[in-house]
Amino acid sequence: MATPAERKALLFLAAVVSLGAGVRAVRAVSRDAAADPAATAALSDQLRRVDSARAASKAGTRGRSPRKKPSASIGLVDLDTSSVALIETLNGIGPALAKRIVADRDSSGPFGSLAGLSRVKGIGPALSAKLAPQVTFSRLPRPRNAVVAPRPVRREAPRKARRTRDFP
Repeated sequence: MATPAERKALLFLAAVVSLGAGVRAVRAVSRDAAADPAATAALSDQLRRVDSARAASKAGTRGRSPRKKPSASIGLVDLDTSSVALIETLNGIGPALAKRIVADRDSSGPFGSLAGLSRVKGIGPALSAKLAPQVTFSRLPRPRNAVVAPRPVRREAPRKARRTRDFP
């Protein structure tokens, strides 16, 4: 059996639901008022734009997201010197991969060839073959046995001299 507080809460909820249903019924019956002509025109214009955008996307991509196509006016992109924005224009390279390419080039030196480019995570043989006609390399790669500056050695504080008890 419900407590008096629970009964009051259920009665309140029932009243709110019945009032809401009554308001909806009254609004459904009194739909005689004409809508604003400017609002109707704006709505039909917006629907027309949405329909044309949907038709264009269905015709061009067949349900897939559109891919970037290489621009013929750009020419070859030099991966040893190009910026992130220019590398992103390549077919198959997104923003994250372009950033990884530049970061690897900055830390390990120029690529020099497609074989050097394969050291970047996310670039395999298939993507290398796809990029081959779009890219060039202008610098020589860093030799693998190149001497790299040693890491700075952390200096430790001098230790305190220990006293010895050899004297009387």
